[in-house]
Amino acid sequence: MNTTEKIAFQGELGAYSHQACNQFEPNMEAFPCKTFEDAIEEVRSGRADLAMLPVENSTYGRVPDMHRLLPESGLNIVGEEFVRVKINLLAIPGTKLENIKIAKSHAVLLGQCQNFLRKHDLEAVSWGDTAGAAMHISQLQDPAVAALGTSLAGEIYGLEILKSEIEDNKHNATRFVIMSKEQKEQFSINEKIKTCFVFRVRNIPAALYKAMGGFATNGVNMVRLESYMLDGSFTSTQFFAEIEGHPEDANVKLALEELSYYSTYIKMLGSFTSHS
Repeated sequence: MNTTEKIAFQGELGAYSHQACNQFEPNMEAFPCKTFEDAIEEVRSGRADLAMLPVENSTYGRVPDMHRLLPESGLNIVGEEFVRVKINLLAIPGTKLENIKIAKSHAVLLGQCQNFLRKHDLEAVSWGDTAGAAMHISQLQDPAVAALGTSLAGEIYGLEILKSEIEDNKHNATRFVIMSKEQKEQFSINEKIKTCFVFRVRNIPAALYKAMGGFATNGVNMVRLESYMLDGSFTSTQFFAEIEGHPEDANVKLALEELSYYSTYIKMLGSFTSHS
């Protein structure tokens, strides 16, 4: 009987999400899924123990739809992981850089190494995901076509790294959250804790300003506040918030009580240890 714990992610083996899984817990089996929804469902059904989901990139911004998926997932955020996005030019073994005419990868990744692509006059061709592009290049066996992706993808699909770290922004990183059916209950005394939640404010003047006042007066640091429309409506807005502290902390509890007075809906998404 296989008792190895599984962690689900979106994409093929060798994706940056796969790299995040290995960084977080190398002893867990990384389980590839076609979509974010599939990764979430693997955890909900019990076929996987955790899900690794990207929420934002330092260059590209937040991952579309993720703020919608997290509240509806029925799962809890129990951790976070950061991946330094190092982009590699991957080709079949023996290929020379001057032979490459086309580079394939996810559109977001192609957009993060425009300087390199222009310098070498490479045609950028969008692919469904980064690791999928590497798999395709391995099967294609065309020395004129390369993929952009992780060194892990190169290892998995037998490709050679012709050029490493070709990204325009050398501080490029993606933040992931780790999702579980269970909440994280145990924290050490000295751990720095973060808490995520979503809320909707009442339809009264300065509702958001008043709702945020409780965090300021109670000394709770809000590290993230983002808004997004609900169901395509311009008049229905939900906010995604991330604060430092735990809901059971006295000052956080007071701030959340004040928030509830000015809100019609609050949903806690989880508390977790802040990544170093």
